[in-house]
Amino acid sequence: MLKSVHQNWFSNLRGDVLAGLVVALALIPEAIAFSIIAGVDPKIGLYASFCIAIIIAFVGGRPGMISAATGAMALLMVTLVKDHGLEYLLAATLLTGVLQIVMGVLRLGSLMRFVSRSVVTGFVNALAILIFMAQLPELTNVTWHVYAMTAAGLGIIYLFPYVPVIGRLVPSPLICIIALTIVAVMLNLDIRTVGDMGDLPDTLPVFLWPEVPLTFETLAIIFPYSAALAVVGLLESLMTATIVDDLTDTTSDKNRECRGQGIANIGAGLMGGMAGCAMIGQSVINIKSGGRTRLSTLLAGVFLLVMILVLDEWLKIIPMAALVAVMIMVSIGTFSWDSIRNLKKHPLSTNIVMVTTVVVVVATHNLALGVGVGVLLAAMFFANKIGHFMVIQSRINNEGSERTYEVIGQVFFSSADKFIDSFDFKEALDHVIIDLHKAHFWDITAVAALDKVVIKFRREGAEVEVRGLNEASATIVDRFGVHDKPDAADNIMGH
Repeated sequence: MLKSVHQNWFSNLRGDVLAGLVVALALIPEAIAFSIIAGVDPKIGLYASFCIAIIIAFVGGRPGMISAATGAMALLMVTLVKDHGLEYLLAATLLTGVLQIVMGVLRLGSLMRFVSRSVVTGFVNALAILIFMAQLPELTNVTWHVYAMTAAGLGIIYLFPYVPVIGRLVPSPLICIIALTIVAVMLNLDIRTVGDMGDLPDTLPVFLWPEVPLTFETLAIIFPYSAALAVVGLLESLMTATIVDDLTDTTSDKNRECRGQGIANIGAGLMGGMAGCAMIGQSVINIKSGGRTRLSTLLAGVFLLVMILVLDEWLKIIPMAALVAVMIMVSIGTFSWDSIRNLKKHPLSTNIVMVTTVVVVVATHNLALGVGVGVLLAAMFFANKIGHFMVIQSRINNEGSERTYEVIGQVFFSSADKFIDSFDFKEALDHVIIDLHKAHFWDITAVAALDKVVIKFRREGAEVEVRGLNEASATIVDRFGVHDKPDAADNIMGH
């Protein structure tokens, strides 16, 4: 027990403390911006980020991953806030948490195994592009000072690690933020700062039960939003967990992450915050800054609260150019550059799935839609590929009266037509043997195909023998097949 606590919390103290500090600084403008997107006061996003980060540190399934208010979730809240107000948003946040806990109990996190690597790669690349695009407003219609500061920040981020000794001790993004803030203050540069993003809260969050009627009408209003928030939040969280797994060469508990996200969102809703989920950008910042354990996530939330309550005057003078440089670093580090180099090596179907996922996510800013399209395409390509692996060989006896068809491979909806077309129903035969020792029937479409073949041969006057069905195939054929039932010829028409 003590060994586990030490491993999950205190095995990387220096790295986690510094990483938590960098992440907290990066969370502030993001939380404010996402609050503005959702149409609520900046403190709603800041309170949510603080609450979610601290709670998920204890109950989440992925150490070192950062969860807070996110843009993907904020986009889903706009209409609800506009039409019904903040109180209904808080109620929807609570229901979102409940739904996510239910999904975790039902072990829906295990569904991540159905998401192919090409979809994950497309998701990562799309997020990298969206993170970069989100920085463009800070680089549009600005003075040359902003470009110079951003370029200097990127220089610090990428060159500081090469400084002997100290370059390995302190995260370069933190040095970037501190250095550019000092330069901006000393030169009195007239550039956009964190303080220009919105007012920071000056009090601790307090317990707040949403003031909405507890009626079915209220449930009808918030449920569609909560369901969408729950699905998108878990999808982004589980995809982010997979990415962090790869970055750290460790594993995570996806179902625990589902439950943890639900508990964190309930906590955020009760403290006056909006729903959130895992943040790939801040998670990458955390990992690249040295964060590895749950302590880094906890400290990110603690430092965030301390900064906005105690160090608010200092935070307000941080130039946005410094944070833009950090987020550009995240974008560059997140993008899978190998996927570009592998376009010539990988199969065309893999490339189509990856590129389509990127295009849909970037075009719609809807992560769930992009991943859904990618998974659907991957499934279609897989079904088509497996369908081609089915072959049917035949041989006839010396008298020419009996033919044996040997089926090899998988028979299901994709290969059912090929299965039927492989038989010659016009051949004059007394006896037909369909040998299924090396075949497997997966669905009712395959069973219907077998029924059709048997009935057609019988109509041509041949006696048909089906042999060699394995136990699983025999079960589905016995349950749904009609060729061995009375009045089979009539039943096949309605099968």
